[in-house]
Amino acid sequence: MYFEQLLSIARRKSVIDTASDWFEGSQTYLSEMRTELDEVLEEIPLNRRCYLEQELGDLLWDYLNILLALESESDIKLESVLERACLKFEQRVSGLENGVSWCDIKAKQKLSLAEEQLKWEQQNCLMPSCNLSK
Repeated sequence: MYFEQLLSIARRKSVIDTASDWFEGSQTYLSEMRTELDEVLEEIPLNRRCYLEQELGDLLWDYLNILLALESESDIKLESVLERACLKFEQRVSGLENGVSWCDIKAKQKLSLAEEQLKWEQQNCLMPSCNLSK
């Protein structure tokens, strides 16, 4: 429930960002995420729960804004990122629960991703061999 609410607020903010003169696309939030991560690391040993939760929320906010900016800058989709994350980590956790080694799980996932990328490149004629016929 709160995730959808935060995403809705971030979408509204995205409209404002694109009209702002300070906005530099996803780079704006990628830079900010580094700062927020440092603030999280500073808060952990201080044992101040409310401050830590605030900083973790800032990280989540920046991450959502990175995704929204990248949707405008490239062909990624937030829903696809979430779908991939769910699939990836479901495979990993299920594999571990069923006694599959971490290395085997990761190797299978890397192979699958490489095959997907190769197929995409072939469909979009991005392979060096495609350019030979031109």
